Order: sequence, then C-alpha cells, then structure tokens
Amino acid sequence: MSSHDAAQEQGSTHRRSKITPERAQEFYVAVLDLLRESGYESLTMEGVASRTRCGKSTLYRQWGSKPELVVAALHSTRRMGLAHIDTGTLAGDLREAAEVIGARSGRDTPLMHSLSHAALQSPELLCALREALVVPELAALRTMVKRGMERGEISSDNPAAEYVPAQLLGVMRARPLLEEKIADEAYLTRFVECAVLPALGLDPAATGS
Repeated sequence: MSSHDAAQEQGSTHRRSKITPERAQEFYVAVLDLLRESGYESLTMEGVASRTRCGKSTLYRQWGSKPELVVAALHSTRRMGLAHIDTGTLAGDLREAAEVIGARSGRDTPLMHSLSHAALQSPELLCALREALVVPELAALRTMVKRGMERGEISSDNPAAEYVPAQLLGVMRARPLLEEKIADEAYLTRFVECAVLPALGLDPAATGS
C-alpha cells in the first residue's frame, strides 16, 4: 500500500469513527421504519437524514449509497429469534415459535414485502435480507425438528419434517396476500395446531404445550 493510499484509508477511518454505535443504530431504525412505511423505491437518503435530523452528507460519508445503508440496517437487526426456544417437546417448541413469529409479523412482514423486488435485483441486498430475517429462523426451526427426532417424537424419515420451516415462514408472508391480514400469534398458533402438528403425525390434544 502506498503512503497516499494509507493516508486515504486513515482519513476514511477517521471520518467513519465520528458516528457512535448508538447513533448508527438510530439511523438503522429510521431506515427500517421508512422501508415499512413507504417501501424501498420511496426510501431516500434525504428522507433518512430528515427523520434522524442529520446532514445528508453524513450518511453518504458513512455508507456511500442507499443500498449500502439498507444492507447495514438489515445486518443490525440480527437477533436470536427462535434459538432460545426449548420446551422439551416438538409440539411445545412449534407452538412457542408460532407465538414469537406472530408477535413480530406486524413488523417483519411489511419489511420483507417492501424489499422483495429490490432484493431480486441485488444479490447483496438479498443476502442481507435472508441473513437478517430468514436464515436464523430456518436454523432454529430445523433444530427443533431435529430434537424431536432425537427424542423419538417423530421418525427420522418423516416426510413432512423438512417442510416445517417453509410452512411457518411461508404462511407468515402468504396470509397478507391471500386475506389482507397479518399472520398474528393467534393465527399461527391455529396453523400449527391444525396443519403442522397433524402433518408430523402429532396429536395436538395429546402432546401438550
């Protein structure tokens, strides 16, 4: 690296360090809220600057462009999600997962819908969307099913087992399109009771919660 390049890198690092993690989180929250309210196409750096009461130049210095800022905001939403759930039974795990997913669906579903089209045009944005909202939930649901197999609640070759994540996460996104309603806690709990558990060969009345 030349001395000129090193000086440029040091200058960039110095500029970026002016924004604290707490302040960056304020920007991320604003970005995600604006995405839910108006969608990706309507999101502008000017809008984020206005919502957070900062100069537009601050956003461009720190993130460079709208796509980079959105990707950073999505990465900031990573959370444990369903990973903490372990009730001791597969039925109990899936019921609790339905409650957690349903409680968040009012915020997660609009965000996914607002970014879906843009994400298909941007591999980086699609990756960030999957890592923030999809991959952790998929992994947690698969772990629940695996534990159920290890406990002998369902057989290891149960044909419905691999579709559990697709059922729960898919219906969360599909219900607003089909019925114009969010897949809330009550709806997802009924879905688990009436569709997911029977498909796995589990009797909801016998397995408890």
